[in-house]
Amino acid sequence: MEVADTAKVQETIQKYEEFIYTKLEPDLQQITQDRDALYNRMSEYLKLKTHIETIRNQGLEEMETKVDLGSNFFAKAFVPDTKYMFVNVGFGFHLEMTLDEADEFIDRKISHMEK
Repeated sequence: MEVADTAKVQETIQKYEEFIYTKLEPDLQQITQDRDALYNRMSEYLKLKTHIETIRNQGLEEMETKVDLGSNFFAKAFVPDTKYMFVNVGFGFHLEMTLDEADEFIDRKISHMEK
């Protein structure tokens, strides 16, 4: 291999390395962050589904709980009627649903998120 060929190979390698570091790595980091955010949302819906099952299995008509106000700051809350709950449906909207409606919504939401 000649010196000119070696220089050309080195230049090609440098271009590929630059592409990897300037384009592919940032894209990978963004995709990883998006995936983690999606998994966190899915986890929240699955927790809600577990709470619904607990309410049903224990036949709770009212309950005391803690509500996350944000940044892991919790406040005590009393739920006088567990027949209905508000569910975050996205875009900052919350809908009042029965336990059955919430359960069905969660199943559809999780199915959609898995696609």
